[in-house]
Amino acid sequence: MSEEVMTIREMCDAFDVTPRTLRFYESKELLFPIREGQKRLFTRRDRARLKLILRGKRFGFSLEDIRQLLDMYSMGDQQKTQLAETLKVARRRKEEMTRQRDELGEAIAELQEQIEWGERELAGQNPESSAA
Repeated sequence: MSEEVMTIREMCDAFDVTPRTLRFYESKELLFPIREGQKRLFTRRDRARLKLILRGKRFGFSLEDIRQLLDMYSMGDQQKTQLAETLKVARRRKEEMTRQRDELGEAIAELQEQIEWGERELAGQNPESSAA
């Protein structure tokens, strides 16, 4: 296969995704492979888009956010609009992630307190009283 296009198997191997994932992104109109019968051939543009999709998913962006950001690429302003919007979405997502991290930290601390309480309770129990 040439470097210009890749088969679905080559894409799966290169990006560590399943064929189902690629077909899903195609059905959501995020990827646009060339169709030759049942065969799908992915272009450089598809590879670049998949890389951005996977990065966006890793950061927790919604598919709709990703779609909108990808669609801005061809606006003709040297991607300034796309970059500005990406920064806006990224900042919003970072705030959400920071809030989630803080909430998770609080939950972990509370759970640790419960574990320590339980350990103290068990250590303080008289073996004879638990047999009753």
